[in-house]
Amino acid sequence: MQAFGKDRDAVSIGIGLTILSVLIFGLQDAASKVLVQTWSPFQITMMRFWAFGLFSLIMVTRQAPLRQAFRSEMPGWQLLRGAVLTFEIWFFAMAVRSVPLGELHSIILLYPLLVTLLAIPVLGERVGPWRIGAVLTGFIGALVILRPGGLPLTGDVGFALAAAGSNALYLVLTRKVAQADTTSTSMVYAGVTGMVLMTLVGVWFWAPMDGAGLLLLSFVIVTTIAAHMLMMIALKLAQASILQPFNYLMLPWAAFLSMVIFGHVIDAISLVGAMIIVGSGLIVWVRERRARRTAKPAPDGD
Repeated sequence: MQAFGKDRDAVSIGIGLTILSVLIFGLQDAASKVLVQTWSPFQITMMRFWAFGLFSLIMVTRQAPLRQAFRSEMPGWQLLRGAVLTFEIWFFAMAVRSVPLGELHSIILLYPLLVTLLAIPVLGERVGPWRIGAVLTGFIGALVILRPGGLPLTGDVGFALAAAGSNALYLVLTRKVAQADTTSTSMVYAGVTGMVLMTLVGVWFWAPMDGAGLLLLSFVIVTTIAAHMLMMIALKLAQASILQPFNYLMLPWAAFLSMVIFGHVIDAISLVGAMIIVGSGLIVWVRERRARRTAKPAPDGD
């Protein structure tokens, strides 16, 4: 009984840390939106990866020799995963220039549904009619947001869709490499790969930053590291399948920040589309939770 109580307390703390990380990520996104109005998304992404790469190296070397961390059973998949994460952050930085935060995160929340689709070819998972139906419903929600007269179909909206797809592919590849490599190996490959790739591109878009810009960038870097650390701790305390629904709190938080900081209010029809996407994601979550609890998969592959 005491052990059960401790487990429940750990899960509660994990949920609290997840919610805190979501709030921090939202503030970071708002700061990033301000930064990319003046400086190139390539430069901002490059400097973020300098911090993330350094952070991953420090974290890994505290646990084991760096050479050991680079030993991977799937080096090709690890490099691809690092490249996909790099593009995901760059796509987001491009999208946040003009897409309001509420609508942007509504589109980004397609990623759990895209994970369902990408898990078929990459992980060999079976997907039944319930999940396929949820995915199609989620895309209908996206079409509601992108309807004529709704969110303008600009190149930055395309980057938002690309960011959602890249994030989904990154998560699927993370599951794949986790079958053979340690978390430390995955972290250092992602950080160093992104640092190298974005430096090769970002240096060509370099522009001097004033004190206010550097202060805001420092805020983005610190909050990025803090939010990732909180999420890592949360995942140690509670299963990812338990924490996933709380990530959807990003939508109302992003809509609130967009209204307070940038004066944009998400319209009612776009909000309906966002709710359709969230509802579809929750359906997938419920089916995955149910599938994990059963010893044998459902006949339709769930």
